[in-house]
Amino acid sequence: MDASVLLALRDPAGVPFYPIVFQVLYILTWALHAAFVLLSLGAMGLSLYGSAKGKTDKYWSILTPHLIQTGKISVSILIVLGVAPLLFTQVIYDPNWYVTNTLSGMWIFIFVYTMVVGYSMYYWYYYANKAQRTGSTLIGFVSFGILVFAGILMHNFAVTSIMPQQWMSMYAPNGVVNTSGWTFNLDIIRLAFMVSLSIPVVGIFLQNYSHFLSTRKDFDASFISYSAKLGTNFAVIGLLISAVLFVLWMLQVKYLFHPVSLATIVGVLVLLVMAKINSNSYYTTLILVVVALLISTMRELIRFDIMSGLGYSIYDYPINFEIPSIVMFLSTFLVMGFVGVAFLLTMAWKVGKSEGVFDGSKDVMVNRLGQSTLYIMIAWMVIYFGWGITILFKNIL
Repeated sequence: MDASVLLALRDPAGVPFYPIVFQVLYILTWALHAAFVLLSLGAMGLSLYGSAKGKTDKYWSILTPHLIQTGKISVSILIVLGVAPLLFTQVIYDPNWYVTNTLSGMWIFIFVYTMVVGYSMYYWYYYANKAQRTGSTLIGFVSFGILVFAGILMHNFAVTSIMPQQWMSMYAPNGVVNTSGWTFNLDIIRLAFMVSLSIPVVGIFLQNYSHFLSTRKDFDASFISYSAKLGTNFAVIGLLISAVLFVLWMLQVKYLFHPVSLATIVGVLVLLVMAKINSNSYYTTLILVVVALLISTMRELIRFDIMSGLGYSIYDYPINFEIPSIVMFLSTFLVMGFVGVAFLLTMAWKVGKSEGVFDGSKDVMVNRLGQSTLYIMIAWMVIYFGWGITILFKNIL
């Protein structure tokens, strides 16, 4: 595979804005998506242990439903957030995107239905556990296995997309064209590292969980202490495992001494110390966010270097400025997105901090954020549809 082929696969319309902006947005949104992937994986995996343990352990009888709820919400968020990095990589790495979809077309279709079935079964697991049915753990294991398989498929797509030198041999092995769409590639060390991150992520989540509940009088201090200690153990052990696997991955791709790789290792070590001490888990979470961004940057750096080595640079992509679209996107992402998320987070925080039923209509901040979100949403719909209809009639009349 050489530059001429890759450039021929590039969208002739170009990109609507500077490519580096899409690259930065890809790094940011992938890190957010990955955070909820790992949290859902860790929360659900731990809940499977708790669903069996909860029948005889008072602590797990409290913790397990909360873990299941966390996993359920996280899956819904990861699905929504997963759209953004796919769109951004499609804009600047469209040869990688479309070739991967061609080579692994059957797996793409299977992935969609896998997510539908796996998430539907997760709800079954949620309600079965809530009703304390005996088969809830088995249902949970099946759902967990299906969702993990979906994650492995996404790993396959990511690995295939950074193997341009082997695309032709995948498409036409031994000179015979293969259009089956069953191409499947795994990088075991990379996959193991990514999956291992779910252990420290759920550990730090448990530290936050115990910290959050520490002001509630309807939770025993012993339970809060137990969940905090459990979180610390998971965070420390998980970070040690992830650190070893990260070093092995960097050795494999020969990036161990790259500044981003070294910064990631330092970040993990700082995270390890903070998780062990657990003086303030919220600060630990901020460092976790930084480490997630560094890992996302590392992934993008590897792909960028592979493509640059073949003569394909995203910075050479033709630019055809489409300012109205960019303004619409940024206003949606920054204004509506941030206000809407702030409303939901504020509501969730105050509900969790309140004993009994929380009445949001009596809270000034919740009311203001809720009304602002509603007004912004109405304005967005008017602008979006008004703009679209105007352009439609302008082009056809």
